Amino acid sequence: MAGNKNSGAHSQFTNDIAYEICERLIEGEPLAKICRDEHMPGYRTVHDWRVRYSEFDDDFIRAREDGYDAIAYRLRKTARGKGPEEGGESTGDVQRDKLIIETDLKLLAKWSKRYGDKFTAELTGEGGGAIKSEITVSYVKAIQDARVIRDSED
Repeated sequence: MAGNKNSGAHSQFTNDIAYEICERLIEGEPLAKICRDEHMPGYRTVHDWRVRYSEFDDDFIRAREDGYDAIAYRLRKTARGKGPEEGGESTGDVQRDKLIIETDLKLLAKWSKRYGDKFTAELTGEGGGAIKSEITVSYVKAIQDARVIRDSED
């Protein structure tokens, strides 16, 4: 992967590395940032591990969901004017803080259904199958045209 100075830096799966990745995800740290560290595997390697090791994938998914909660918690602290020393990210600039909060909320809504605004419903037919639909087409115009033709022939 071009531009990733440590791609392949650590491609051997170990429980210690997997644990560190999950711990950092729990804190809300993005995977791309984690993978930039010298001792961490590249982003693609982590993806491959998730496919290959189902237990790691399960841990990864749970860690990421917990990380979303950590991000939401930081956003609440930021909205209350709390800086990094108090668990937030407030810059002291209200407009800047508002931008940070809005941006992260939009990202959370895309990443996790729990933070989204949209309600979606899945529709299924009988027995979980496809929905049966019937369409009735009106032939009124065709019938009227036929009458006009018939009447003109008489």
